Formats: sequence, C-alpha cells, structure tokens
Amino acid sequence: MAEVLFILTTIFVAYVVYAVVNDQRATAKSTVPQVKSEKQEVAAVQPQAAAAPQKEAPAARRAAARRAAPAKPAAAPAPEAGKGEVRNPATGEVVSAHSNYRFTKRWVKEALVAEGLLDKIYKNNELDAAAEAKIKGAMAKLASMDKYQA
Repeated sequence: MAEVLFILTTIFVAYVVYAVVNDQRATAKSTVPQVKSEKQEVAAVQPQAAAAPQKEAPAARRAAARRAAPAKPAAAPAPEAGKGEVRNPATGEVVSAHSNYRFTKRWVKEALVAEGLLDKIYKNNELDAAAEAKIKGAMAKLASMDKYQA
C-alpha cells in the first residue's frame, strides 16, 4: 500500500512541476513580443525625426563638412581595463578581482602574499568577517599596483 501511495505522490508532483514550467514559458512568450513591438515603434519614429532636418539644409551640411575636413581626427582613447581586473605579470593572464576570496585564482592569492598584503593564503574554513575585510583591502591595493594593472 505504501508503494502505491509513493507512486501516486510522485506522479502528482511531476504533474505540478510540469504545469508550473509550462505556465512560466507561456508567460515569458507572451511578454517578449510586446516589448519588441514597443522598441520597433520607437526605432521607426526616430529615423523619421532625424531625416527631416537633413532635407532642410543640405548646403549647410556640405559647408560644415568642408570646414571640418582639414581638422585632424582626435586620438582614440586607450581601451580601459574592466573594473577590478588584475593581470599576471608573468603570463599576461587577465582575471577579474573577485569580491569572494574563494573564487579568486591561485596566482592572485600568491601575489597577495608575495607583495606582503596578506600574511598567508587563507583556506576556505579560515575565512571569517575579519579575514574577509583584510582580504578586500588587500585586493584593492593589488589591483591599484602598476605591476598588476590590466
């Protein structure tokens, strides 16, 4: 009798999960086209508004283009590294400086110790609030060092 009850309960739970997943899919599909249509309407309105002033003054545009042509193009800004990224000086590998010490790569942990920012490489069971605060400060200092900047 217990086996029959278990089988019926399992079938009922599977049905409930199936119904919930299908409801979520139907809801997601119905909301996505509405958002797309609004974006398409906005995109369709913008080119028309931008095209109207161009037709009014083509001579003025040509004159402005002639004046601007001799000017030298501005130098392209150097691509900036992402916020909180650290580069390994030995291999050139760039990784993000995680806020969670557990997900930080081994070479970053070794660099923190080598630079004297931390006393040791902490194990996961040694992490507490005080250690986390010390690690975050050390990670910020390491990311600001020229040697490790991405």
